[in-house]
Amino acid sequence: MNLRRLIVLVAFASALVSLANTFYASYRVQRQLLIDTTLEANHAYASKLASTAEDFLQSARQQLAYSAASLPSRMADDAWLTAEAQRLRLQTNSFNSVLIVDAQGKVLGVSPETLALKHRTLDSAGAAQALRERRPLITQPYVSSAGNLVVFISHPILDRDGRYLGYVGGSIYLKQKNILYTMLGQHYYRDGSYLYVVDQKRRLLYHPDPARLGDVAGSNEVIDAIIAQQGGGNRRMDNSLGVDMLAGYAVMPSTGWGIVAQRPTAMTLAPLNQLMADTVWHSLPIALLSLPFIWWLASLISRPLVQLAEGARRMDTPGTAEHIAAIRSWYVEAAQIKKALLKGLALLQSKIGKLKTDVQTDPLTGLSNRRGMAAALDAWHAQARPFSVIAIDIDHFKQVNDRWGHAVGDDVILRLAQLMRACSRDADVLCRNGGDEFIMLLPDADLDVAIQVAERLRAKVAAAVIPGAGPVTVSLGVVSSEQEGGGMDAVLLAADAALYVAKENGRNCVGITEPA
Repeated sequence: MNLRRLIVLVAFASALVSLANTFYASYRVQRQLLIDTTLEANHAYASKLASTAEDFLQSARQQLAYSAASLPSRMADDAWLTAEAQRLRLQTNSFNSVLIVDAQGKVLGVSPETLALKHRTLDSAGAAQALRERRPLITQPYVSSAGNLVVFISHPILDRDGRYLGYVGGSIYLKQKNILYTMLGQHYYRDGSYLYVVDQKRRLLYHPDPARLGDVAGSNEVIDAIIAQQGGGNRRMDNSLGVDMLAGYAVMPSTGWGIVAQRPTAMTLAPLNQLMADTVWHSLPIALLSLPFIWWLASLISRPLVQLAEGARRMDTPGTAEHIAAIRSWYVEAAQIKKALLKGLALLQSKIGKLKTDVQTDPLTGLSNRRGMAAALDAWHAQARPFSVIAIDIDHFKQVNDRWGHAVGDDVILRLAQLMRACSRDADVLCRNGGDEFIMLLPDADLDVAIQVAERLRAKVAAAVIPGAGPVTVSLGVVSSEQEGGGMDAVLLAADAALYVAKENGRNCVGITEPA
């Protein structure tokens, strides 16, 4: 993959990742905000309905209390009692039926009269509880003898002496129309939202599905909280059908009933999901239109680097430095790379030169090795340049190493190299041929000059003091290329022969051979 495609890919991927991250973060924040808002709204709505229903029940109790205060003096007046029951039922439509009952449980007045309960003794759960407890009462829901799911509200009738005369009570049929049913039924069931009321025994007192009224609800976190009398709150939970719901609930203090307003989470989030989908859809054209611009910008940015990379690839070819210097690096990074490449080229050339020198140099003495000597000889041979050769060998060098050690032997070799430099010219080539064997190549020097140089070097070595080594001498063989026929190898062989002559003559001297 080239740099331009990489830049385009990175830019487009970065834009996509950034856009996706923005969308995701925005979605998560708005999603949670929507959930929290819905939970709080359901809680507020449930609390409002609970407060309204509580006010209704208190108002109904006050109606009964007011009526009970006027009844002691009229308990024997059947017509008046019937009219009073009729008034209580019709005046506010709070009750589905109203009863006035004496202390023995016999009905003295009833409305509507179609119930045919007058002068009968009641044995329903609500009637029995009212007679037994003789106090203002709101019963838990129960099924009446007529099969109605009933909540019975009653107030005792007491004379001036506080003697119990009976009670006046009103029945609310949970499955029939009344103010409470209308109050709860005004909830707008949109988007799967609905409201239900449950008592302390998990019985459904109100539900949008009339068939479920009176059913006992199963395990439910919200209903559990209502039964625990936690007052009110909101939470996200699964209902009895396994649907994810956002529920708010409130408890009515006088009855312990719980009013729950809930909405499916999926329906709550549906507008947000559609909004995010629309946003993505409308963002696509802009993203597609930005691709050509990204491609052009990537080409502009990558061009200097591509040219520099090509220059780096051709670094070993002539003219590369000039090619790199001509590249227009218009931004800092490319300029720095260009500068580094040019510097690297110069350093490379320097390293190559140094490497070439190192290859031709003896690492201990710094003198030329066999390669350096061969290079110099080849150059002089090509130029037909005359020269003389001095072959040098340290006398009894093995004994120096054996007696004093190799470290002292190295000191002897280094000292000889220093003296060779002191006795030579700048143009002379000084070589270590290996071990204790050395060669001096003297260009444009005849045999007499070479013999003088050799004698001077021999004398200096003999006079030198090398710590730990004792006296050291050298044998030298001198030959001139002008006196020897043949090639370079013949000259070197003649120098070795002259060196052998010096050793045969007792060492510490200069040997020469007769001209070939």
